[in-house]
Amino acid sequence: MKETPQEKRIHENMKAGVMCAKGFLGSDTRHFHEIIETDAAHLQTLGYTREEVADRMQALTNAAFEAFMGSITLEEHLIVEYTSFRGKLTCPFAHPGGFRKGSVTLQNTRNNITLCWTPLNIHMIREHGFFEGHGSEHRLDPDILIKALFN
Repeated sequence: MKETPQEKRIHENMKAGVMCAKGFLGSDTRHFHEIIETDAAHLQTLGYTREEVADRMQALTNAAFEAFMGSITLEEHLIVEYTSFRGKLTCPFAHPGGFRKGSVTLQNTRNNITLCWTPLNIHMIREHGFFEGHGSEHRLDPDILIKALFN
């Protein structure tokens, strides 16, 4: 299947140094469509939708953001902290608007999983089903993400 001009722009936007220093693909050589399709199929086997995942991530992000300068414990086993940075990020899929620069760190003390995400990650999962490529700094493996968020 031939790429459209828009898909070529999106793919370029995802490369290191274009929209962010390390890019969104990491060491993954697959096309972003293949990354999305593979993760969507895997997410389905886990019994969750991308909207459910994004909703949960957003709820935790909101709680951490409201905690102001520190971590907050939720549901007795989730420790969440928001670190804010100046500026905004834009979506590599060319969605309008900007997303707060920041990082959310989640520690699930039940299963000892710790991971990080950004507000842009939530958008890319909800709107595009994109968890980033393998080796990407902010890759969120659906297996690990589901265990951290829902177990």
